[in-house]
Amino acid sequence: MTQSIHIRNQQFILHPHGGVFWAEKSLLLISDVHLGKVVHFRKFGAAVPQKAIHKNFMLLDEIIAHFKPFQVCFLGDLFHSSINKEWQLFENWVARTPAEIVLVAGNHDIISPLKFEELGIQWVQELVLDTFLLTHHPEEREGFFNFCGHIHPAIRLQGFGRQHLRLPCFFKKPQQLILPAFGQFTGTYVLEPLKEDEVFVIAENEVVKV
Repeated sequence: MTQSIHIRNQQFILHPHGGVFWAEKSLLLISDVHLGKVVHFRKFGAAVPQKAIHKNFMLLDEIIAHFKPFQVCFLGDLFHSSINKEWQLFENWVARTPAEIVLVAGNHDIISPLKFEELGIQWVQELVLDTFLLTHHPEEREGFFNFCGHIHPAIRLQGFGRQHLRLPCFFKKPQQLILPAFGQFTGTYVLEPLKEDEVFVIAENEVVKV
C-alpha cells in the first residue's frame, strides 16, 4: 500500500519498494540501488544467493509497471562499483524500459559517465526542477526542497517486552525527504527524528506514517 503526501502543492506517492512518484511530473525517484554489489561480494567469497542478483531488477520492473512514469531519476549509487557481470543485466534492463532515465551521480558511481550515456542515460551531478533540488547526498539550499538518498535511513521502533524493530523508512524533514535504499543487499542507518520531522516506515509491503 502506498502513501500520498503533498509538498509545495505537488503530490508525491511513497511506494513500499522505496521509490517516490512525483505525480505532476510523471517522475519516479529511486535511490541507492547498488547494482553489482551482489556480484562484487560473491567474487570475494561472501555467501550471497545467486538469485539475489535478479531481485533488484524484479523490483524495478514492478514499481515502473505500477506508476508507468515518463522519467526515472536515480538519486545516486545506482551501480555499486566498477563494471562486473551485472552490467550486462543492467544494459538489458535499460533496453526494455520505456521511461527516460537520469542518473544523479553518487559516491559509488565510479563508472565513466560515457558508459551511461551510451545507453541513453543522462548523467548529472544534481537536478533542479522548479523549487525542488534532487541530489545524492543530503543538501540544504535556500528556497529549495531537497530529495536525496545516501543515508539508507531506518528507524528503531520499540514494542512490548523491550522488543526493538528496525525498519527502513522515508525520512522527511521540513525541507528535505531522504529516500530509503532501494537495493535489497544494503545496510541501513538509524536516524532519530526531531519534533518537526515525519517518518514513513516500510513494513510488510506498506508505507505507514509513525
